[in-house]
Amino acid sequence: MKKILVAEDETAIREFIVINLKRSGYTVTEAGNGLEAIQAYESANGDFDVVLLDIMMPEMDGIEVCKRLREKSTSLGIIMLTAKTEEMDKVTGLLVGADDYVTKPFSPAELMARVDSVHRRVVMNAGGVNLAPSIIELGEFVLDIRARTLTKDGQLVDLTQVEFQIMEYFFKNPSAALSRTDILKEVWGASYYGEEKIVDVNIRRLRIKIEETPSNPRHLTTVWGLGYKWVV
Repeated sequence: MKKILVAEDETAIREFIVINLKRSGYTVTEAGNGLEAIQAYESANGDFDVVLLDIMMPEMDGIEVCKRLREKSTSLGIIMLTAKTEEMDKVTGLLVGADDYVTKPFSPAELMARVDSVHRRVVMNAGGVNLAPSIIELGEFVLDIRARTLTKDGQLVDLTQVEFQIMEYFFKNPSAALSRTDILKEVWGASYYGEEKIVDVNIRRLRIKIEETPSNPRHLTTVWGLGYKWVV
């Protein structure tokens, strides 16, 4: 069963979203503000695959809700709903743990493509698609593909599902220059509707977690005019 929580304070928009999700086979729980979203999540014991969060909501905004939900679960799929004018909030949402964002107004096709993409990633990770033991060691880092974990000097690095998939792509292609488009297609899928900047924000987030000096990265380096590469 595909379970999703939708937190949107504008009734008309929420109803539009819910109708399209139900048509696509999702079981939907609704929340009219941020506080209701947290309460709904806790009442269901976190039994959701994906959460859609509007950024601007009463009681508690979507950024704070996202931050709290990510603290509770690294595997939950989180998508932010933003207005065109909320550019900084998009970046903030991604930095605190959102997997993706959809800008209003959006079409049913765009919404469902993004939700389905995140849901597939959640299911794939939960199902243990990589059944054979597969461990990649690069310097002080150890990536366990089966357990979906990354350690640095024996210490676990807390990654979201998107961050893990990015690291997996780098670790399978060490020292290779990977373009933003390559990363976007590998992690978000070839049919992804969004912008390449989502890659940059996730790289920033990863550097904070794995680099000694994030502003001067030693491992996750920039290839100017192209993208990024992992330096052992």
